[in-house]
Amino acid sequence: METVQEGLLSVIMPIYNEVHLEKGFLRLTGVLKNAGIPYEIIMIDDGSENGAWQKIVNLADRYPYVTAASFSRNFGKENALCAGLDLAKGACAVCIDSDMQFPPEQIPNMYRLWQEGYEVVEGVKRKRQKEGLWYKACSGMFYKLLNRLSGIDLKNGCDFRLLDRAVIEAWKLMPEKQTFFRGMSSWVGFRRTQLVFDVEERTEGTSKWSAKRLIALAIDSVTSYTAVPLYAAAVFGILFILFALGMAVQTLYMFASGYAQNGFTTVILLILIIGAILMLCLGVIGFYLKKIYEEVKGRPRYIIARAVHSKAEE
Repeated sequence: METVQEGLLSVIMPIYNEVHLEKGFLRLTGVLKNAGIPYEIIMIDDGSENGAWQKIVNLADRYPYVTAASFSRNFGKENALCAGLDLAKGACAVCIDSDMQFPPEQIPNMYRLWQEGYEVVEGVKRKRQKEGLWYKACSGMFYKLLNRLSGIDLKNGCDFRLLDRAVIEAWKLMPEKQTFFRGMSSWVGFRRTQLVFDVEERTEGTSKWSAKRLIALAIDSVTSYTAVPLYAAAVFGILFILFALGMAVQTLYMFASGYAQNGFTTVILLILIIGAILMLCLGVIGFYLKKIYEEVKGRPRYIIARAVHSKAEE
């Protein structure tokens, strides 16, 4: 384990195609300086394609206490958080998004709770951002399902949380390559508390989370914490169930109309139902086989192509 600097706070900031980095960076460092918190800023460029890395390098050249690394390609936010935790030298670390929707003004409150003895300080949204009804319904269903199957309650939770050095070291003991930061940092336990905050509205840019990426994250998250067959675990299974229901309605209609031969209705319904169930089960097995396949390959979570450290002095 690297030498840990007593009282030092490591602020981990994953970055992907962000545009206005300096504004948020100065807001963050201003809060930490005013609060008198010793800090280091760890910026992880997750394979940005818009020249964000050069902006990060410029910040490291002009401001102190900055460590930055750039992935060889886009490995995802979860792996960027892993890299930040691996590089952190602080007695505690806090994860924050570079778009500053998680208000850095709450970090001193997290740090104070850590000084009181809490080892995990979880940021909890007072209310969710402006989202469509479909998104809210799906996210609510996901959190309820995850809580029921794994016992982990992540409702209104987020990646904005502070971890003690003991928690970070426990995190590093988990070797899985497919990570879910919120779930894993909750699973390790330790003395924890919550800090309720208001999410700020996005003023620039758009969310990097597409519907496809959100669905993939939901499936990976649930399959990481339970072996119970999941709803929507197989897209093909669901499609075949819908098809089977449609065919069942048609078959029953033909039977009621007197056009179906004796015995045909029962046979076609059994074939459709059994086929749909088999497809669903194969889909569930397929998701778990995929996770096993990814783990046994033993590839690293991420690859760092470039890294810089601050040359500027306070």
